[in-house]
Amino acid sequence: MGALLSPTAARAAPEHAAVRQAMDEAVERGVPGVTAQVRDAHGRWDGTAGVADITTGRPRGADERYRIGSITKSFVATVMLQLEAEGKLGLDDTVERWLPGAVRGHGHDGRRVTLRQLLDHTSGIRNYLEDPVVQKRLTTKEFLDHRYETWPRERLLAAALNGPPDFAPGTGWHYSNTNYLLAGLVVERATGHPYAEEIDRRIIKRLGLRSTSLPGTDSRLPGPGARAYTRFGGGAGDTMYDITEFNPSWAGAAGEMISTSADLNRFITALLGGELLPPRQLKEMKTTVSAENEFPGERHGPGLIRKRLSCGTVVWGHDGGLHGSLSQVAATEDGRHSIAFNFNTDRAGDVGAVLDAEFCGRR
Repeated sequence: MGALLSPTAARAAPEHAAVRQAMDEAVERGVPGVTAQVRDAHGRWDGTAGVADITTGRPRGADERYRIGSITKSFVATVMLQLEAEGKLGLDDTVERWLPGAVRGHGHDGRRVTLRQLLDHTSGIRNYLEDPVVQKRLTTKEFLDHRYETWPRERLLAAALNGPPDFAPGTGWHYSNTNYLLAGLVVERATGHPYAEEIDRRIIKRLGLRSTSLPGTDSRLPGPGARAYTRFGGGAGDTMYDITEFNPSWAGAAGEMISTSADLNRFITALLGGELLPPRQLKEMKTTVSAENEFPGERHGPGLIRKRLSCGTVVWGHDGGLHGSLSQVAATEDGRHSIAFNFNTDRAGDVGAVLDAEFCGRR
């Protein structure tokens, strides 16, 4: 493993011994490579472990772009809250108000679901990834034959509504990508622009995130970047497939974005530091509901996850996983200590161990 230190962070290197060890152990347990950046009171620390390419043995780099998956949700939710601050929508508006007739069928009713319930996953709307046809196409080897296929949002929404809701709105919690597919549509209806343009204008350009993008239907991963790998069966003995290129339209507003550890740290620091939202909206983002039924130790707010680590430390951020990539960004509540990192596989490693190592200082 190698570590790249900024001048101001050189003296901080010993303090990151635990996270260096956690990254090395992730590689020992089957992750091809890890790239990470920490920002704290000592400055910046960049660390890597393992390889970017299992064929050539090229090591992972500190400045690599990678697919951030559901961390995209934090960007979408931030835009929604900015629109609320501007008086263009309200989180207690119904989905029906913004998308008339869009959420109907098999017990789903957009007249009973609020925008807030979309953003904190209390809507009860079925996850389109749980539709058997969509699931088979996206999560088995069948995906290899369809990796460049464009998935219209209407098709994904129809798949979600092709079964009953998980629960009545506001009476439970279940992670559903459909919530953010709909949130992206609401942003477009409220602004008259694609949600990608709003994220680009309101966040990416504003913060100078030069390596962050929304690819739409573009299957390419801009360089510099690592190859991304998956085992569709999930077992250590299964074939490792290079899945670096694919059309991410099936993820859309729920998970299409590409970024780097440096850009993600800049984003989470700006968000928690109040650069992107007024105090009222930031407070709403930190208003959480329990996700213990699926993710022990977690509470979810609109686009933001509150995690209590093994040592009791609380961090805020989001994680993201999709074909060939597991990513995480997390920070203390004031944003002054943050980490962003990526595994270039979705089928090995423990991102929680890396978080614990950085914020708790032990394995």
